[in-house]
Amino acid sequence: MFTKVSEAVDFIRERIKAAPEAGIVLGTGLGGLAEEIENPVIIPYEEIPHFPASTVEGHAGELITGLLNNRNVIAMKGRFHFYEGYPLKDVIFPVRVMKFLGIKFLILSNASGGLNPSFAVGDMMFIEDHINLMNLMNENPLKGRHHNEFGSCFPDMNQPYDPGILRKAEEIAGRLGIKYRKGVYAGVTGPTFETPSEYRYVRFLGADAVGMSTVPEAIVAVQMALPVFAISVISDLGVEGKIVEITHEEVIDAASHVEPEMTRLIKALLAEVYLM
Repeated sequence: MFTKVSEAVDFIRERIKAAPEAGIVLGTGLGGLAEEIENPVIIPYEEIPHFPASTVEGHAGELITGLLNNRNVIAMKGRFHFYEGYPLKDVIFPVRVMKFLGIKFLILSNASGGLNPSFAVGDMMFIEDHINLMNLMNENPLKGRHHNEFGSCFPDMNQPYDPGILRKAEEIAGRLGIKYRKGVYAGVTGPTFETPSEYRYVRFLGADAVGMSTVPEAIVAVQMALPVFAISVISDLGVEGKIVEITHEEVIDAASHVEPEMTRLIKALLAEVYLM
């Protein structure tokens, strides 16, 4: 695995203009932030050694580097999912690559189903913690042979989402008048949306939102001592009495309406997080 990561890193380094300081993973319907990147270098995933291909609508399948609010960033316009048939070691492969390209922290985003009765479609939730329900399928991104280059074999997950960056995001949101929630995200394998009973079950476990990504990426980032900040956009509701039939296209549409506010927040965060 380390050899494959190194080959991908070498390939990308030959094509980019500067080492990235921050990595960004753009979830379903949230790719608009990539249009804000200045002097972009765009690399299709299929050109990068050992990268999987993004197969889901709303995930363009491009790695983009450039300047965002005067910070060198590298952004994934589209991520990979377990439900696409990829093992989790492939799902998290780009995060390992970004770490070895030099990023100092990682920003994750996703579209999710809201479970908290006080949430509404279009809310932006800052993730405080997560529940890895992919473990129920005996799936964990760290399962298998350990490579010391990636960090501890048994990383501590006491604070998977960096509390300092979270506080900074709250301060910025308050200053900019951006509405936000905080909560716990549950990661499931998908690709089906949940049944009403499954929504109740996941809510009972303590989650405020549920989705099909993010958790594996956060676990691997923690292993590599990479601070993480994550945003979950509530694109539909799994609250009893508010559950309606939902399609993937409607998830994309709901997330895209929130994307401008998310972009505003992330751009400000990039400018200020280094001052902490």
